[in-house]
Amino acid sequence: MRDVNIFLKGFRRFQHHYFDRNPELFDRLFAEGQQPRALMVACCDSRCDPGVLTDSKPGDLFVVRNVANLVPPYIHATSYAGTTSAIAFAICNLKVEHVIVMGHARCGGIRALMENRPPACDEERLIAKWLGIAEDVRQRVMKELPGKLQEVQARACEQAAILKSLENLMSYPWIGSRVNEGRLALHGWYFDMECGALMQYDSDAGEFRVTELHPDHPEESLRPQRLFENWESSPP
Repeated sequence: MRDVNIFLKGFRRFQHHYFDRNPELFDRLFAEGQQPRALMVACCDSRCDPGVLTDSKPGDLFVVRNVANLVPPYIHATSYAGTTSAIAFAICNLKVEHVIVMGHARCGGIRALMENRPPACDEERLIAKWLGIAEDVRQRVMKELPGKLQEVQARACEQAAILKSLENLMSYPWIGSRVNEGRLALHGWYFDMECGALMQYDSDAGEFRVTELHPDHPEESLRPQRLFENWESSPP
């Protein structure tokens, strides 16, 4: 069994940095409460920590994490209240101005969705029910990319599931109205951990585009990623 003390040592470093060297930050957060500028719906994958990836300070991001960064539609909100109640609190109480749905490469949840195996035990049934939120995404990928490599299909599904969650967010009346009034903006991000690139969805172009050049391989990072077109020439 691996030693858990590594996390205690990490807390001491955090404590030294923020409470010893920069006490004013938590003095303000304690006195005034939190006022995050954005809500991020992210995967609970240990490799994709939103605070680490965005180099955020405490108080900057309100984060909801679940398997495969999914948002259920409004009609099923009460069945998945762990996620939806946190989203409601961030938008209605904290009044964040941005909601970011961030997916990532090599997502285990999306790969389980794509495998589409019948659950064999209670824990698998729990996961299968949750992943069912994106079942129509899986079906679309299989329809649009038949015969493609599993890696290609999985990557397309990872990105399409982000758009599904954005679509589901707009089904909530109190989200859709804020977006239409210009008080709230929705964003789709995709973290490609293989090359260290962050991609944003461009709704006008219908594709995920890299936000900045990768310092070591700029020529690779410039290529956009379409969901269901031109996958022969796009990296898997």
